[in-house]
Amino acid sequence: MRYLTSAQIETLVTTPDSLRPWLTELTSTPVFDDLAQPFAHPPVATTTVVLRTEKSGRGDAFVVGAQTKASYSRPAEPAGCVRLRLEPGVTRQLLGVTAGELTDRVVRLDELPGPLGSFATELTSLPTGMAIAHLEELLPHNVSESETARAHRIVLREAISALTADNAPALPELTARLAVSERQLRNLFADGIGLSPKHFARIQRLRRVLAYAGDTPWSHLAASTGYYDQSHLTADFRTLMGVPPAAYLRGKLPAPTRCRIPR
Repeated sequence: MRYLTSAQIETLVTTPDSLRPWLTELTSTPVFDDLAQPFAHPPVATTTVVLRTEKSGRGDAFVVGAQTKASYSRPAEPAGCVRLRLEPGVTRQLLGVTAGELTDRVVRLDELPGPLGSFATELTSLPTGMAIAHLEELLPHNVSESETARAHRIVLREAISALTADNAPALPELTARLAVSERQLRNLFADGIGLSPKHFARIQRLRRVLAYAGDTPWSHLAASTGYYDQSHLTADFRTLMGVPPAAYLRGKLPAPTRCRIPR
């Protein structure tokens, strides 16, 4: 069975400068009519606000926390959506909860206590362009935070950059480089991303494998992405994606479930 990923049908939208302190990425997906087409959702290390519009015009707004493992789903009805991927470390300010409280969850935006929750109805009632423009008016152009919070965000950003690189350092090396303890770094990741540094690094490494899978031998991929060997890649892939690498490429995947959309 052939599965799509959302990245294959979504379009990157230029993020307005005023929203860059809050968003890492802004994408739009047109109404998808093929209800028989299943989707594969690889693990993801971001918190995402989704503004979803059904073909009938009905709108929903919900939040998808960081997802620690892959899921496979099928849409229940034709719909398009706008995805606002949040900058690490701003979840508490925008949503009123930490990223860790949203990990592996999908919740309605209007159920969250932060400022974005109170704007949910307005955002879902507007066309995409107007909703984004409205967000520019609603959100401050700078992240307001204490010196300590700013310092923590800088450390988090530097750690993310290091762990996303092809030659990602081991955790002890990274904490020494950043002059923080492993416990401090784990707390920063739990609060700002919703994952441990180790799981974040595993997801980033897996996503690099997925980007080249099918075009590069598994043994070469293992060596170039930081696995000990091909068996290490296979075991980690199976744990995070639910199937071995070869089965994934052949489309031998778990039966899709209905999309998790809170009502």
